[in-house]
Amino acid sequence: MPLRLVFTVTTDLNYDQRMQRICGSLARAGYQVLLVGRQWAASEPLTPQPYQQHRLHCHFRRGKLFYLEYNLRLLGYLLGRRAAAWCAIDLDTALPVWLRARLGGQPFLYDAHELFTETPEVVARPRVQGLWRRVEGFIVPRATRAYTVGPALARLLEQRYGRPFAVVRNISRLSEAPLPPAPMAAPENGFILYQGALNVGRGLEQLLEAMPHVNGRLVLCGEGDLSGALRTRAAELGLLQSGQVEFRGYVLPAALRELTLQATVGVMLLENQGLSYYYSLANKFFDYLHAGIPQVVIDFPEYRALTEQYPIADLVADLQPATLAAALNRLLPGGDAAHYHRLAESCRHARLELNWQQEEARLLALYQEVVGGEKAMR
Repeated sequence: MPLRLVFTVTTDLNYDQRMQRICGSLARAGYQVLLVGRQWAASEPLTPQPYQQHRLHCHFRRGKLFYLEYNLRLLGYLLGRRAAAWCAIDLDTALPVWLRARLGGQPFLYDAHELFTETPEVVARPRVQGLWRRVEGFIVPRATRAYTVGPALARLLEQRYGRPFAVVRNISRLSEAPLPPAPMAAPENGFILYQGALNVGRGLEQLLEAMPHVNGRLVLCGEGDLSGALRTRAAELGLLQSGQVEFRGYVLPAALRELTLQATVGVMLLENQGLSYYYSLANKFFDYLHAGIPQVVIDFPEYRALTEQYPIADLVADLQPATLAAALNRLLPGGDAAHYHRLAESCRHARLELNWQQEEARLLALYQEVVGGEKAMR
């Protein structure tokens, strides 16, 4: 009988591409995988996956009461399950997962999808940050194995807790279908693409202010805390009426990949509102890369290191609207065609080395070390 691995998140399972990659890879490797997430009011039916999925419904939508309710519901659900190992994704599900693993005497793994105690929403509230730091200080030393999404975060967590953190980067799977040759200039019928949460600290307010001075249109895929405010500001700037900015809302991963292939430029803009963003290595960076499109990216350590090795993006030192407009216009029709071609060509080479197939090997080795002995006996 295959060994069961249980993973827990607070996200909507349909849109969590990192967990789809992780759980899919482990399921294809022969594990029985269960991913537990949250039922949102607007959640669509679960998309078919090669692993089991379960959603928990909560009465509270956000804040302290949501986390309390979700953790209690999660613990109740996990007590009725069996597994060979239990993995919590980020701190917001870690306590009940650790307790269930402890009660059963099984390994507990911690996946730091981000530096939870240093996200903008937490940093802005010192008392809340203090609480989550205590949770982090309790959880991290007790994990059988711990891993995160990038080398910089791994080093920071290792320094903070004196224990090793493995790295499994959130990189797109290399498609069997090759990309067409790199265009000699920016396509005329393309667009600027932002994919991800519409949340504080993503540079979206500044991006909208830049758009009246940009020679192209912007498509935003995702929702978040700023959804209403951003739509209001776009309307005030006349960007909705002119069609220069379009909000697509939530887009399922398969459809998002197709849309990304049609884009001209991707944007990955973060504000330095905490160490989590500063040391981030976002999946959208790799999604743009795998679609073969150049991007405008904030000059933070992980992105600088990768673009020095693979010239696939233009870095911006700040998020001033004038800075963003100049960087975008350089990569749009009427800009620097030769430069656009060089970046697009580099994407086609880099994706052969930066892909999920490489990260998958690290993931499988990690779980083989944790439960491989038991797996071999079953």
